[in-house]
Amino acid sequence: MKISVTKYTLSASISEKIDFLFLSDLHGCDNSPILDVIKSTPHDAILFGGDLVHDEKNFERGLELLGILSELGETCFLSLGNHEHRFSFDIREKIQRFNVTLLDDSDTEFMGITVAGLSSGEFHNGEPDIGYLERLSKSDGFKLLLCHRPEYFPKYIKDLPIDLTLSGHAHGGQWRFFGRGIYAPGQGIFPKYTSGIYENRLIVGRGLGNPHLVPRINNSPEIIFLTLLPQNQK
Repeated sequence: MKISVTKYTLSASISEKIDFLFLSDLHGCDNSPILDVIKSTPHDAILFGGDLVHDEKNFERGLELLGILSELGETCFLSLGNHEHRFSFDIREKIQRFNVTLLDDSDTEFMGITVAGLSSGEFHNGEPDIGYLERLSKSDGFKLLLCHRPEYFPKYIKDLPIDLTLSGHAHGGQWRFFGRGIYAPGQGIFPKYTSGIYENRLIVGRGLGNPHLVPRINNSPEIIFLTLLPQNQK
C-alpha cells in the first residue's frame, strides 16, 4: 500500500522542538510500508492512536510491529481503541510485553510535555473515563492527548484545557469527495471529523488499515508527522 505522510507544525508552550509520528487504525495491516516510513523519517517518538489490532483472528501483525520497533529502540506511546476491546483475553497484557508505554487512561512525561491516552469507551461501559480527563486537565504544562474517537472531542475534551488531541477511528470517512468523508462510526453520514486539523487543537488521521469490505476511495492510508515548536521559534 502507498502511504501518505501528512505534516503538521504547531507552536506549543515547550522549550525544545519535538517530532512525532502518529499512527492509527492499523487493524493488522502490512507492516513493511509502515516501517519504511518510520525508518526514513527522523522523529523523537511514535504515537499509536488505537486499533493497532483488529480481532482474535488478526492481531499478530500489530504485535509484531511493536516487537520490531522495540528491537529498533524506538520510543512508543500507545492508547486503546475500540478494537483492543474485542478479545476474550486482555490484549493489554500482550502489548505490555514490548518496550512500549501503554497509556490506558494514564499519562507520562516526555521531553517536557505530558503525553496522555484516553481509552475508548468500550472499556468503561460505553463512555470514556471523564474523571481521568478532569484529572489530566489539572496537570501543568503542555498536554497532548491520544483519543481514538474524534467524536469525543466536542463532547468531552473541547472545553477542557487540553492543548492537543490526536484521533483516528473515522478512517477518513472511507470514501472522500470534495474534501469530505462519507461515513464514520460514531458520527454517521457526512461526519465532521475525518481528516485534518480542527480548531488547531484536534488532529484526525485517516489511519492505515482497511478492515472493511468497502474499499477506500480518494482516501490513501496516512501517517502523520507532527512537529511541535517552541512558541518563539519559527
